[in-house]
This record gives sequence, structure tokens and C-alpha cells, in this order.
Amino acid sequence: MNYTDAQIWGIIIALGIGTFLIRFSFLGLIGDRKLPDWVLRHLRYTPVAILPGLVAPLVLWPDATGGEVDPARLAAAATTVAVGYLTKGVVRAMLSGVAVLYGVQYLLG
Repeated sequence: MNYTDAQIWGIIIALGIGTFLIRFSFLGLIGDRKLPDWVLRHLRYTPVAILPGLVAPLVLWPDATGGEVDPARLAAAATTVAVGYLTKGVVRAMLSGVAVLYGVQYLLG
């Protein structure tokens, strides 16, 4: 289906307005109010719930390998999780994952 330039810009503007309204409904309308403790307790888990959903497809089906499972990425992900869990250090976990990724890629050719 071919879209005209006006249709594409209309879609972009509509999505921008929709995104703004979704964020404003939370931040603008209730941003200055005290939230109940049960809401704050659940919001703590938002990054933990979102991050695996963003990272898992990139590890399991990376575009760089045409969607094939890559042992280097699996090893890097496992190392990152292990180092992060053991040291509780985000930067150490990321750096160790990068080192393992490039190290295994170098060893596998």
C-alpha cells in the first residue's frame, strides 16, 4: 500500500499526539499528587519487566546473524546476568558482557 506524503505526516502527527496524551495522563494529571503505596510498589518493577522484553529478541534472534541464534550473544548475555547478579554493579555487568561478546566473536572468527 502506498501512502501519500500527507497521509504519512498525518500518521506521524496522530501518533505524536497520542503519545503525548498517554504520557500527560500520567505525568501531567497526577504527577504532583502522592501516589498510593501499592502503586509505587508496583512501579518499582517496571524497568525489570520492560528490559528483558527489549533485550531478549536482540540476543535470541539478532538481525546481524539473519535471525540465527548466536553463541557469542548468548554467552555475553549469560555473563552480563551473572556478573550483575553477583556484583550488583550495572557498569561491571555491561563491560563484562561486551568483553565476552567481542572475545567470543574473535575466537569463533
